[in-house]
Amino acid sequence: MEPESGPPPFPDASGAADDTPALRLETLGKRFGNTTAVDRLSLSVPRSSFFGLVGPNGAGKTTTLSMAVGLLRPDGGSAHILGSDVWQDPVRAKELVGVLPDGMAMPERLTGRELLTYTGLLRGIDPGTVAQRTEELLSVLELTDAAHILVVDYSAGMRKKIGLATAMLHGPKLLVLDEPFEAVDPVSAGTIRRILQRFVAAGNAVVFSSHVMALVEQLCDQVAVIASGRVIAAGSLDEVRGGASLEDAFVHLVGGRTGGGEGLSWLAS
Repeated sequence: MEPESGPPPFPDASGAADDTPALRLETLGKRFGNTTAVDRLSLSVPRSSFFGLVGPNGAGKTTTLSMAVGLLRPDGGSAHILGSDVWQDPVRAKELVGVLPDGMAMPERLTGRELLTYTGLLRGIDPGTVAQRTEELLSVLELTDAAHILVVDYSAGMRKKIGLATAMLHGPKLLVLDEPFEAVDPVSAGTIRRILQRFVAAGNAVVFSSHVMALVEQLCDQVAVIASGRVIAAGSLDEVRGGASLEDAFVHLVGGRTGGGEGLSWLAS
């Protein structure tokens, strides 16, 4: 089903101060034992932007996003969502953001409709609004036929979509999504892309991480490349890729090399 037939209630962020970033990270740091996962990382995400966060495996993307939205306490630094400090004013900050973590755990013994209803009521939204938004989100994300099925029986792609629905239900002004297109079929991915593009067009912002450079190039107007817990390049898509493809620029920036052309001779024998 086309998303235009039942649009979810996107908030208009145009009333906020133009110079207030949707997300601002300042010298965030996090260590796990002797390993530095995030090393004094600073980043600013403009309002009305589609922001892609890319980096090699183990670069610190998920840890950074977890600290940015209040799921993981940093060892140092700060995070602000539309000016609200995530750790000093967590209630206000979390009203402004919708989050889809990678591998998000959710109540699996609820149906899709029950999960959205529970999430909305838990946030203090009145029951009538919860019911309306629940039906719209289920319709737009093509989950109406699965609304009565327990989440534990959802496919990986369906879990991504119901997770996105829970992130959008309260009408946030910023969405922070960790690998939102992973395990999602092309038709559903197209639906999600259109929803997110309309969300940004309303003056809001999306931050998402991905390993698929073509997808980032297609969707994003702003990009940051992270390696070893640090931002090594950030800016507009054209600035970061510098006339090359984003994939070529990424390989150059992180100092990687493509493999697979050597060894394993026994496979060709």
